[in-house]
Amino acid sequence: MPTAPTAHALTDVTSSDSSLRRFLHGLPGVDAVGLEARAASLGTRSIKTTAKAYAIDLAISMVDLTTLEGADTPGKVRALGAKAVHPDPTDRTTPATAAVCVYPDMVPAAKEAVAGSTVKVASVATAFPAGRAALDVKLADVRDAVSAGADEIDMVIDRGAFLAGHYLKVHDEITAVKEACGGSARLKVIFETGELSTYDNIRRASWLGMLAGADFIKTSTGKVAVNATPANTLLMLEAVRDFRAQTGVQVGVKPAGGIRTSKDAIKFLVLVNETVGEDWLDNHWFRFGASSLLNDLLMQRQKLATGRYSGPDYVTVD
Repeated sequence: MPTAPTAHALTDVTSSDSSLRRFLHGLPGVDAVGLEARAASLGTRSIKTTAKAYAIDLAISMVDLTTLEGADTPGKVRALGAKAVHPDPTDRTTPATAAVCVYPDMVPAAKEAVAGSTVKVASVATAFPAGRAALDVKLADVRDAVSAGADEIDMVIDRGAFLAGHYLKVHDEITAVKEACGGSARLKVIFETGELSTYDNIRRASWLGMLAGADFIKTSTGKVAVNATPANTLLMLEAVRDFRAQTGVQVGVKPAGGIRTSKDAIKFLVLVNETVGEDWLDNHWFRFGASSLLNDLLMQRQKLATGRYSGPDYVTVD
């Protein structure tokens, strides 16, 4: 299975603004009531003890441990990297997280902290989180992060252009960012679903991102009121499933923002399993964008192992 989009059967739909618009507006409309009902139904599935232990370890391995604050320092990032490599220093059977996600100027500190481990370094770019900058500035942002060693780039789309219907502009910008990744960094495309207003727009953005070469499609920056929800993540999972069916290309999904508890994470894993299956139950294809989720996963893991709930003092704050 290819790890990134190449030439495929849908290439012609991006040949012009009109053909792209025709394709995106020709996608089936989303039944909002049905979508939300299915997401809610899947969220009620019960997970037994053995399966729960597996799900918690799987969720830990899928976390992009994130700090995206103006007060970030190299020391904070190094501490976060150490936590990503060994989330529970008292139990080395705890899996490492998938990645640490930082601003571009913090990439060198993150790389130093995770050196020799499986943990990737992801960097937000393209004038995150608003995306309000000229294209050359956005591309310079990406190149700086990649040259500093970023393994993954999390870009934001121009929501203003998308909502105005300038789909080819958004497509071409994603394509340019993908090229700036240089073949060495995987590209996650953030839609900021909370600003897209409708499920139809989320479906269109999902297909637009995949057509432009996204390795992952991602719900949110975590910086707005509405971030990842079971319903918008289910919709994006359906999109990557249908895209692979049409093109043979597999694309990952990353819900981000607002996923704070083990219970929440397991609900999302059920969505993955029931919608796209085991092919996506791996951190190469599914991630959680989170900062506080890891702590709850560690506490729940400790409870399963010892029968005691350790409480927040068991884990580090950052």
